[in-house]
Amino acid sequence: MNNVIEPQDRIYTCIDLKSFYASVECVERGLDPFKTNLVVADPARGRGAICLAVSPALKALGVRNRCRIFEIPSHLSYITAVPRMQLYMDYSAAIYNSYLEYLSAQDIHVYSVDECFIYLSPYLLLYKMTPKALVQLLVQNIIDKFGICATAGIGSNMFLAKVALDILAKHQPDHIAFLDEALFKEKMWHHMPLTDFWNIGKGTARRLARKGIYDLYGVAHCEPQRLYEEFGINAEYLIDHAWGRESCTLGDLQHYRPQSHSIANSQILFEDYAAADALIVMLEMVEFLCLKLVETQMLCNSFSLSIRYSKDCLPPTGGSCRLPQATDSFAVLEQFFQELFWQTTAPYAPIRQVCVSANDLVWLGRAEASLFSAYAVDEQRDRDMQQALLDVKGKYGKNAILRGLSYRAKATGRLRNKLIGGHNSGC
Repeated sequence: MNNVIEPQDRIYTCIDLKSFYASVECVERGLDPFKTNLVVADPARGRGAICLAVSPALKALGVRNRCRIFEIPSHLSYITAVPRMQLYMDYSAAIYNSYLEYLSAQDIHVYSVDECFIYLSPYLLLYKMTPKALVQLLVQNIIDKFGICATAGIGSNMFLAKVALDILAKHQPDHIAFLDEALFKEKMWHHMPLTDFWNIGKGTARRLARKGIYDLYGVAHCEPQRLYEEFGINAEYLIDHAWGRESCTLGDLQHYRPQSHSIANSQILFEDYAAADALIVMLEMVEFLCLKLVETQMLCNSFSLSIRYSKDCLPPTGGSCRLPQATDSFAVLEQFFQELFWQTTAPYAPIRQVCVSANDLVWLGRAEASLFSAYAVDEQRDRDMQQALLDVKGKYGKNAILRGLSYRAKATGRLRNKLIGGHNSGC
């Protein structure tokens, strides 16, 4: 018997933990997520705070996920749970470990804290199960151990598994849906809006609409040259997906290494900031970049800054600059970022978002050696000091030692050090 799995026999699933953060909060309180109205949000951020998750019970009443607190109808009563990101990460890790009871780690790709792709094909013969039966086993194991429900898409490639999950699974009694290329053409070619499909954003949909294309049938039957003229190389992925094709495998994802590397940090401010105050926040973020560079033994060859203003009163400003020599020095990058900030930032406009990044990274051990430094700074001494800061923070916590600028009135570093992904860690 031939045990080699041909490409057309590959079967994947994409499993999503239903209303994950809200479900965890319900389980922690001994409540049923399908009978309990609960939102995960931080009221301290005001009524405009985003609800990170709403329970399935609240969704059934028409409250959409990722809404703002003030958008929840006033006649509905609900529990507000302050985000506990560390708890959700712990649950996610435990659920991942539950997959390992049946699967190898090399056949699992974690897509997000509540979603993963699994290559099922090697296990169908092993367990003598159909794809759906195996997925039901994995999903039931999560329910039994953690009390959290999941939805799943099954497909002959990862794209189809994701589409089956995102669009079809919620309409199935068991919350599991299947798509192969033939079913995709039958069920999905005329589905609208296009933004329901993975990797098609509003911008792409608008550009297609200008060409009179409103569904994937239109994409599939459009003259390819028209699409390449509009989207360049990205048209290839769009055309493949319109036919339900996806050449990328889970193994390709795991072995992918980007050609260029960068480290970025972005922060949306809680209130409008004056330029001088936003500068303090930017320098805190630059220090984060430098600590990350030292921790990973990387140097950056260029850097970028982006400033966004309140209520879009002005277009974003900022830019990118090439450095004279690769560096990880805070003393060096602090000076360059400040210069770019004052050169490009509107001095009297209220600022609401700051983004910084260190780009074109190179490993410290492979950086070009030079007898003469381009900077009037002892970079090794600076690197040693940064490493000492990392050691203290690693042992005693991120707020154990801070630069003086983090104690200024408008600084945000001390608060953000208690957050995970910009949200309350719960610790």
